[in-house]
Amino acid sequence: MSYSVPQPDPFRKIDHQASYYPFLTIFQINPERQRRLIPLRLGTLFGAVRPLWECAGCGKQTSVTAGTIMHHSKLPLTTWFWAAYLMATHSNGISALQLQRQLALGSYKSAWLMAAKLRRSMVAPGRSPLAGLVEVDETEIICRSKNDPLTGGGGRSHQGKILVAGAVEIEDGGAGPGRIRLGEVPDYSARSLHAFLKTNLVPGATAKTDGWSGYPGAPGVSHDPHVVGNMAAHIVLPWAHRIFSNLKVWALGVYHGLRRKYLQTYLDEFVFRFNRRRTPHAAFRSLLGIAAAHAPLGYKMLISPEAKA
Repeated sequence: MSYSVPQPDPFRKIDHQASYYPFLTIFQINPERQRRLIPLRLGTLFGAVRPLWECAGCGKQTSVTAGTIMHHSKLPLTTWFWAAYLMATHSNGISALQLQRQLALGSYKSAWLMAAKLRRSMVAPGRSPLAGLVEVDETEIICRSKNDPLTGGGGRSHQGKILVAGAVEIEDGGAGPGRIRLGEVPDYSARSLHAFLKTNLVPGATAKTDGWSGYPGAPGVSHDPHVVGNMAAHIVLPWAHRIFSNLKVWALGVYHGLRRKYLQTYLDEFVFRFNRRRTPHAAFRSLLGIAAAHAPLGYKMLISPEAKA
């Protein structure tokens, strides 16, 4: 009687490591090691036939990247692994220019395209909404164009600003933040804010707000208003304002500011990294898993105004 020995999971060694050395030893350019990694997506029905894989049952051939976010890419698979590793584990993220230098890519466009595709893979399909007590607030990110004032419009004016709504799940009765959500909103009206709450909060959750008139009446959500008045806003909603502060510093430090066209994908990147802050190396596996299941995206699709994650 023969027994099959289970193959070890090559990702397990790096899920909770604190350095890139385990990654280097596992994902080095070694055909045998790459052969062991590929069945993580395709399963065990496929056997190696040069650069393609052939089904042992029907004879159909396919590439390991076919039908994924890496579809039609001419870059080596290990380069994609390195890019995903750097984007998922760096505490502050990495810009396309830094990615180009780190991976010795021939052009900035290649680095930007790779980063943009991986960024689109940072939203897990079917992710669960926030639950329990959730701090909800809005903020503005300065986005100056030729016709905008240097400091944006005053007060709640939308001129020269990108409007962002944020939600922070509160753990242990206010002891710390849990998961977060960030989303671009066209304005601060009840219609826009209710849509944000519906998308990101589970029915029955309690939204703790600053008492802004756009929040009451959201279906399925309990409203807990705390009017700021003369009090500093960060006293009422400390975790939401800390998230907003970190977001603005991150956007300015890593990307030198955000642009309207791709704003939501950068917000998704910030959310992905924050929600996995306690297990950054497990985030690498999550990113690869989502990317492998994501529909292909070409350059023209990414830059088109209608492109969605």
